[in-house]
Amino acid sequence: MPDEYEISSDPQRLDLPTIHQFLRTSYWAADIPLDVVERAIRHSLCFGAFVGGNQQVGFARAVTDRATFAYVADVFVLPPHRGRGVAKLLLAAILAHPELGRLRRFLLATKDAHGLYEQVGFRTLPNPEQFMTIHHPDVYRSAG
Repeated sequence: MPDEYEISSDPQRLDLPTIHQFLRTSYWAADIPLDVVERAIRHSLCFGAFVGGNQQVGFARAVTDRATFAYVADVFVLPPHRGRGVAKLLLAAILAHPELGRLRRFLLATKDAHGLYEQVGFRTLPNPEQFMTIHHPDVYRSAG
């Protein structure tokens, strides 16, 4: 089934309403405003999964300096297309992209998809005590 899906990093093809609708109901970006999604897409290297030519069914983005580091974010596949390898296609496209192929580190956060990410090479942090964060999980809910 992966042959029926196309992965593209062309920002003109992205379906912003579909992306925003999914993200605003996700556990990691609940209530995210449309203007924030637009800005995040504009400043990231984004990947869409498409079926039937133009119907977007998945998304992922890499927040990156395109030299040493990328943070993989907002990976999703719409429910009717899950279990068909679409997320793996998105991740493979990110990891193989010419501007990302020789980065020193990729990082991501997930609550429930460890098995998926392990299939493409991600591992838990070997030294989590070396990493720090500032995290505001409800920032979009508190924004007027």
